[in-house]
Amino acid sequence: MSDVSLDEMGPVDYIVIEFPGSNMTGEGLPILVDLVDQGTIRLIDLVFFTKAADGSVAMVEIADFDGDGSLDLAVFEGASSGVLGEDDINEAAAAVEAGSSAALLVYENRWAAPFAAAVRRGGGQLVAFGRIPIPALIAALDADA
Repeated sequence: MSDVSLDEMGPVDYIVIEFPGSNMTGEGLPILVDLVDQGTIRLIDLVFFTKAADGSVAMVEIADFDGDGSLDLAVFEGASSGVLGEDDINEAAAAVEAGSSAALLVYENRWAAPFAAAVRRGGGQLVAFGRIPIPALIAALDADA
């Protein structure tokens, strides 16, 4: 990240992806790799953890999640800027059910960087943002139909 100009960065988001029962197929991994390779996002941090039945949280090393004999996330090994701390991981774990695994990703939306930089140069600043959950969007669209 030291080679990145903060003035030219796009918005930075985080997501927590839960795998109930620690059942991860790895199907999304090639798409994540493509997003990074295409420059759509820049991966800032990627952390995997498990949440035990007693609520305790443990970090998970990059591994062969789908059992095919290759390290599924080796391409992301070392994807850590140090932005995430133990408190962040514990906060993310609060959203995860016991007995599950999860991934916590922090990423820059590189696709939006030129717009965000232009807005900043023009004196603007992002003061709020939000997400609309897909089920809520579908329900709203169905209600209007």
